[in-house]
Amino acid sequence: MSGLDEGCSDPAHTHDELSEPPLRGLKLASHGVLEKVQQRGRSKCAKCGGSRMFFCYTCCLLVDVSLHEIPVVKLPVKIDIIKHPNETDGKSTAVHAKILAPSDVTIYTYPCIPDYDQDEVVLVFPGPGAVTVQDMVQRLHEKTDSRSSGPRLKRRKLVNVPADAHATEDPGSGAPDETKSSESRAHPVQRVVFIDSTWNQTNKISTDERLQDLLQVELRTRKTCFWRSQKGKPDTYLATIEAIYYFLKDFHEQCLAQEYSGEYDNLLFFYSYLHTVVNKSKEAGKKEAERREKQRQTEARL
Repeated sequence: MSGLDEGCSDPAHTHDELSEPPLRGLKLASHGVLEKVQQRGRSKCAKCGGSRMFFCYTCCLLVDVSLHEIPVVKLPVKIDIIKHPNETDGKSTAVHAKILAPSDVTIYTYPCIPDYDQDEVVLVFPGPGAVTVQDMVQRLHEKTDSRSSGPRLKRRKLVNVPADAHATEDPGSGAPDETKSSESRAHPVQRVVFIDSTWNQTNKISTDERLQDLLQVELRTRKTCFWRSQKGKPDTYLATIEAIYYFLKDFHEQCLAQEYSGEYDNLLFFYSYLHTVVNKSKEAGKKEAERREKQRQTEARL
């Protein structure tokens, strides 16, 4: 499983919403183009030559699909994904976010981590000091006020990330120290950091001193429907793309104070299609196993 985010929204969500089947009622672009590509089969990535379906998870490029055939999602904040170097690219859902929201998502490979401004950046990761999305903005204001009342120390820059440190950087994604957008006047959150890793590998990144000053935000109540579940882990451990989607949905409602109308649903464009394909395959395998068992029982009676 890729992604290390626990749960999802906060208690403001109704019981009815939380009890709905996953991925139902999403406002998604047509999956017709993906169905056609699946019928044609795998193709080679134009950059690395790898055999891929839909997109190359190594190069973050579409394969046998044109840009105009997939949705592009505009996000209200910038998203940084810190990827564990040992995370298997083919199992990670982080690439979905990069392809579908290319101007707002940047993927870094650990140990490359930008120098973040703790007044504008939060880390989505569970922990004893983590807060809900609902309380996030207030806590950031409190942190800023507490520092402004006393002498402010200049933060030590812990790392310089070269321009070519990660192949998935997008020129349009902006740098962490970019000029504040107009949204900053309404809320202080300008960038949100997620960790892309299996849960057993998260500790090294989450405890890195470059992330220690960031306010941690915990997503608590959603359940994953990822088909690669991790043994021994609860179903509140989300895949990376699930965590990004649910955070943005809560952010839209709790921080922007706007009714959610599917603005970020297409972040699950690939994920929802693959979810359907995998489930159909599992169901077909189950029926085949039942058929063989009945045949075995029939032959045993003869």
